[in-house]
Amino acid sequence: MAADPAADSVAAAISAAMDWRSSPDARNAAFAYLESVKSGDVRALASTSFLLVRKHQASEIRLHGFKMLQHLVRLRWEELSVAERNEFANLTINLLSEVIGPHEEWALKSQTAALVAEVVRREGVTLLNTLLPSIVSLSNTGPVEAELGSMILRWLPEDITVHNEDLEGDKRRALLRGLTEALPQILPLLYSLVEKHFVAALSEHTRQQMELAKHHVGTVTAVLNAINAYAEWAPVTDLAKYGLIHGCGSLLSYSDFRLLACEFFKIVCHRKRPADVAVCEYDAAMSNIFQVLMNISQEFLTKSRMQPMAIDESEYEFGVCICETVVALGSSNMQCILVDGARTSHFLQQMLEYYQHYRIALHFQSLLFWLVALREPSKAKSVARVSGDTSPAGNFGSVGVSSTEKEKKGVSLFITDEIYSTLLDVSFKRMLKKSANSSSSLLELWNEELEGKSDFSNYRTKLLDLIRVIASQRPVIAAANIVQRINVVSGDANQTTKSPQDLDAMVGAQLGLETVVSAIFDGSGDYAKTDHEAKFQIHRTFEGLLQQLLSLKWTEPSLIVIHGHYLDSLGLYLRHYPDVVASVVNKLFELLTSLPITIQQQGPSNNSRQARLQICSSFIRISRAADKALLPHMKNIADTMAYLQGEGRLLRAEHDHLCEAFLIMASSSGIQQQQEVLAWLLEPLNKTWTQVEWQTAYLSDPSGLTDMFADTQFMWSIYHTVTFFEKALKRSGTKRSTTAPQAAITTTTATGYLHPMSSHLSWILPPLLRLLRCIHALWAEPFAQSLTGEIKAAKSMTISEQASLLGETSKPTKGQVAPADGLLDVQREGESKENNIRNWLRGVRDSGYNLIGLAATLGEAFFRCIDGSSVILALMENVQIWTANLLQPIFVHCQQALDYSWSSLLREGRAKVPDSFALPGLNSGLPSLEQLGPVNRIDSSLKSLESFASSSLTGFLMLNVGTALPALRITVEVFSWTDSEAVTKVIPFCGALIHLAVATNRAELRQFVGNDLFSSIIQGLSVELNAVVSAELIGLCREIYLYLSDKDSAPKQLGPGTTLLQQYSSKDEVTMMMLQVAREHYCNWSHEELTCRSSNGVPQ
Repeated sequence: MAADPAADSVAAAISAAMDWRSSPDARNAAFAYLESVKSGDVRALASTSFLLVRKHQASEIRLHGFKMLQHLVRLRWEELSVAERNEFANLTINLLSEVIGPHEEWALKSQTAALVAEVVRREGVTLLNTLLPSIVSLSNTGPVEAELGSMILRWLPEDITVHNEDLEGDKRRALLRGLTEALPQILPLLYSLVEKHFVAALSEHTRQQMELAKHHVGTVTAVLNAINAYAEWAPVTDLAKYGLIHGCGSLLSYSDFRLLACEFFKIVCHRKRPADVAVCEYDAAMSNIFQVLMNISQEFLTKSRMQPMAIDESEYEFGVCICETVVALGSSNMQCILVDGARTSHFLQQMLEYYQHYRIALHFQSLLFWLVALREPSKAKSVARVSGDTSPAGNFGSVGVSSTEKEKKGVSLFITDEIYSTLLDVSFKRMLKKSANSSSSLLELWNEELEGKSDFSNYRTKLLDLIRVIASQRPVIAAANIVQRINVVSGDANQTTKSPQDLDAMVGAQLGLETVVSAIFDGSGDYAKTDHEAKFQIHRTFEGLLQQLLSLKWTEPSLIVIHGHYLDSLGLYLRHYPDVVASVVNKLFELLTSLPITIQQQGPSNNSRQARLQICSSFIRISRAADKALLPHMKNIADTMAYLQGEGRLLRAEHDHLCEAFLIMASSSGIQQQQEVLAWLLEPLNKTWTQVEWQTAYLSDPSGLTDMFADTQFMWSIYHTVTFFEKALKRSGTKRSTTAPQAAITTTTATGYLHPMSSHLSWILPPLLRLLRCIHALWAEPFAQSLTGEIKAAKSMTISEQASLLGETSKPTKGQVAPADGLLDVQREGESKENNIRNWLRGVRDSGYNLIGLAATLGEAFFRCIDGSSVILALMENVQIWTANLLQPIFVHCQQALDYSWSSLLREGRAKVPDSFALPGLNSGLPSLEQLGPVNRIDSSLKSLESFASSSLTGFLMLNVGTALPALRITVEVFSWTDSEAVTKVIPFCGALIHLAVATNRAELRQFVGNDLFSSIIQGLSVELNAVVSAELIGLCREIYLYLSDKDSAPKQLGPGTTLLQQYSSKDEVTMMMLQVAREHYCNWSHEELTCRSSNGVPQ
């Protein structure tokens, strides 16, 4: 055959692109040449590609040739005439003979089959009907031919199972209709092929003809892949009718085929019962599948139970697939199982065994089923509660329950108390994750190294959801099981120390206790409807647990923390049984005072300090949950607090936590009680906060703040004062709901209503505003230059804070603790002063801002006690320099990242962009451009750009070169992206730019708008996806032309044919002109770039 220069050049380019020894420039040049061929003349592309796939070419060149042919069929098929399409189809079918051979590479056969199927999908039903007899004949020839025919059949329904925008809706429907009509030919063929070649493979293997057996195994694999492609959409009744269910079921026992056969059942089990076929036929097919799956599942479970060490990883992988399939069957087609009581019991028993399985993947799949199965009856949980825990399961067979009734009531009819108890027991045990302290037992716990750290919280949430559902349906069983679990993990009550593994188990049991108590006493009123006997059992169970907790004498800080959490987990129980509240309060104070008070921050003493604070936090949690049950004990708590404080046995952070609990208690008793409590709590703070001496010394100018940093004790006293003011505002007011245990406090005002904190704002806010203004000055020049090195370093973010803002997980650096942890009231021993100042600044700023925001919601009371100008001065004095410092690096980074990512997408088909940067979830506080409308309004009376900077964000950006240049680059580039959403978002900014250019005297801004922006918008009009905003884009062009053409000649000199603009005067004529310019410009603009997008699958 004579050499073809074009084909030789393409082959050389392919070799250069694939050769790792090629230089980057050579590789890029090769890629560019290949893309130019794909976007060039379609007939040259076809002829060249057919030459590339001939048998004498190297494998990598042939594979690339097939990819080029597929690209042509998928994206440029309509450019060929009818005769050329017919010729192309014939040449494609002739390629089949070139890849039929025992030693041909699988990838080449697969790409050939994919190309044939692509042509059939494009040409439609006619070609399908013509080709199908040939595929049947080819498949009946031998194993290699059967494998190739199966590959073609596998690729034919690709556009049905995978949404492909390249195939229009009408063609997709026609393809589906044609394939559906051909199912009586296709499905029997697939069954006969799988049966024939499976038997042949066994026969050849018996005869030790391994090479022949290998060919038959490959054919069976290809047939199973094809069957799975039809299993997603072909009627289930047809799959059963033509024997595919039976055939795949027979292969489940053979290791070479069992995963693909199981995948078939998994796909079918996800199907829903259709409404357009006979229900009996569908249910019969599903019943057949059920029996097949139950048998193979039971074999696996029996072996894993009797010989767990004999199961290798491949068999375990198959077990996971079986479990997933059974879960899909139960989740989507439970109605087919429920009609038979024995069948349902067998199924549930297997699902319970999977839930109990020592391998976590099997357990997890079963967890998904039980969540679905038990949530259905939970909708009627009040019925179960009224009747207690008496389960009808176990005697349903003798009651004569009809199939319809069984299907309506669901799985709950068949779940016994024993099943509920087992589910709870397993759930409690699996609340743990694998750690260095875990024992080497057979039970496989969650391993963060394998499954991921963040996923464990999701997994445990599912466990807690299941516990919650069970507790809501069977409260007596749940209460008994959690108490039993606590007794097991607690062990000997007299043991003063516990191993880390025991502590982890006790923490998991505490989470279970909290979930069970919340589900039973959730405040919805259902508990009040529970019958007397069930109430008595629940009360007796938790009362016994509480007595055990009250009698414990643990002294280790870690045990005391867990002890406190166990007590506060019973908060909702205390609401219904307030007689024991006094004992719980006394026990908490006993735990608090049993721990030594210390200001040391290193070693065991720090553990005691944190444990004391956690006990104080337990007061807060109990106050939220127990609601009014604590009101009779407020005086006793207050007296104890005063006594401990007088004795010097209560740290400031602990005192603030207890005061917060007091505020929560008072919120349940009415406004008057709140006012009295606030007066009692705030009076001592008033005396120190309003003193003129400290304000004069530290707040007169920013340098005073640096002097405060030298007085560590006073510095942290100010911090705690500010944070307590914030807590007082949060916890005061009226509850939105009196039933929810953690009902939020509303600070909104109503007619005749005076918020309890209103009278205190007048002395709280003025010093706070002065304090914030001094803090802000630390970042303002020139004072920032005079700061010490420690303070300068304290102003910067830590690595952990940066990671948090970027959505990354990072452990806190040494010395970094959340302000709310209460441990920031003294200088940390052994730590740098830098960390203490950083934590103080962050804590005071955050609490101060929150405090002002909460105070503003009080309405008139806020504005009456404070001068508005002082608020603006304190908060907005340095806003311009903050904005410039913030936006300049962000805009520069965004512009570079977007430009690089879109260039990568257009050239390589993949956008290389950071995964988390600028995600909406990480920037939820940022308003949308639509919300910033008033910010960009232009005052036409102003003429200089400087005058706009204070009233317009756009004007401010344009005034600063560092922010203006990257912002303008993004604005110009966005119209060349195939991203209509980005274009929609940038339109308001473009409108503000145009108005700014019209109103100001900046020639460079007018030139940018009249030239660069005008040209980019017209380019954007030629991008098809921007059609949804074409009216807005034309409007922008019209404004530029009408308002700037008399000041700048750029809009009149844009591109060929635009000299005609001078002939138009009306707005309607200008609109028509813009459309004409867009059409003319489209013919000359970036044709190669658009073609590159198409070749990479990027929508235009």
